[in-house]
Amino acid sequence: MSQKDTEYVIRTVKEKNIRFIRLWFTDVLGFLKSFEITTEELEDAMSEGMGFDGSAIEGYARIEESDMIAKPDPSTFTFLPFQNDNEPVIARMFCDILETDGTPYAGDPRWALKENLMKAKEMGYTFYVGPELEYFYFKESSGPPSTLDAGGYFDLTPHDVASPLRNETVIALEKMGIKVELSHHEVAPSQHEIDLRYDEALAMADSAMTCRLTVKEIALKHGVYASFMPKPLFAENGSGMHTHQSLFKGNKNAFFDPDDKYHLSKIAKSYIAGLVKHASEISIVVAQWVNSYKRLVPGYEAPVYISWARRNRSALVRVPMYKPGKAKATRAEFRCPDPACNPYLAFSVMLAAGLKGIQEGYDLPDPVEEDIFHMSEKKLKKRKIGSLPGSLGEAIAVTEKSKLVKEALGDHIFEKFIANKKIEWDHYRIHVSQYEIARYLPIL
Repeated sequence: MSQKDTEYVIRTVKEKNIRFIRLWFTDVLGFLKSFEITTEELEDAMSEGMGFDGSAIEGYARIEESDMIAKPDPSTFTFLPFQNDNEPVIARMFCDILETDGTPYAGDPRWALKENLMKAKEMGYTFYVGPELEYFYFKESSGPPSTLDAGGYFDLTPHDVASPLRNETVIALEKMGIKVELSHHEVAPSQHEIDLRYDEALAMADSAMTCRLTVKEIALKHGVYASFMPKPLFAENGSGMHTHQSLFKGNKNAFFDPDDKYHLSKIAKSYIAGLVKHASEISIVVAQWVNSYKRLVPGYEAPVYISWARRNRSALVRVPMYKPGKAKATRAEFRCPDPACNPYLAFSVMLAAGLKGIQEGYDLPDPVEEDIFHMSEKKLKKRKIGSLPGSLGEAIAVTEKSKLVKEALGDHIFEKFIANKKIEWDHYRIHVSQYEIARYLPIL
């Protein structure tokens, strides 16, 4: 914790007459948690942290060892710009979760990401990511989804009635210091995308959590509901979180090689090979819900087949074409994550897979530039193109055996996460859906 950052927070709170500070953190599943303190408690919170009951948080402590401490990270201090004018000024900080003795808590997703970033640092790397968050606006949060528009990809017409909401969200994010690269209407009706500008992974995980809440808060102000559910509409594209990523050594992009025909260094190729090799193992973390696997099916621009390419958007990993003079932009785009994941854990397992590829010297196969969606089963087999798990149940079975995911998340989070996913899968398996009633009741 920087003393300079701490002094800035305390000084700013006094100067701006901030009345409340929200302390944010996430549970294992990626749900944002928060409690509010007054300015009178701020200095104690900054120096000692604030105690809370961890047994009430999904994936945290058992009831007999439930005392936890939330320690604010002053570098994450910012105002919340989506408050109404007549409400008191509120700020927020993300917290690190500690044991009562001050040591990092093994069940804190933010700490899991920090540990993986430390492994990268020991190898000489800084991990940068740039996620593209897709989401939908609906008229309400319950009942059959009711869209706001009939717009399509990049539409800027009266069909895209939600553009003002999206613009207001971008302005709010920028007020909080979160840089937005672009925003636009996506393919499906009422579907939108906000792309966050490349940043170091921990800061980006904080930004992704902030972005999701900001989208929802501003939608709520306008009487509509925003959802990051991966596949809310039948027969329409689902929402992904394509994640651009690269490793830097100082100011130099370790993925770039001017002499390679793909402009990819050996490090980049091994990193991408790691993503490809371990994609099935990490899918449960980057696509963690039953509904995630309704999105990951052929025919809706979602990556299913495990391969990489440069131009081919049906591949799981895409390497955007190199532009002269843009060496720092050399990156890999991992396309199976969705925006309902826990970004701290998702970035952790992606990095772990890539670093494993570098450490083990994985060889990258040739790119697949053909449309994989239209390949026959025979051709897929001949080209040795596998596919991601087809359901949450399949993903659980693969990840349970994964040493890589267990090391990336740590024993505590790994066990709690898998246990939660098994419960979710069991609840889904025994549910009798409306589809089954309509399909089978009249004929069986």
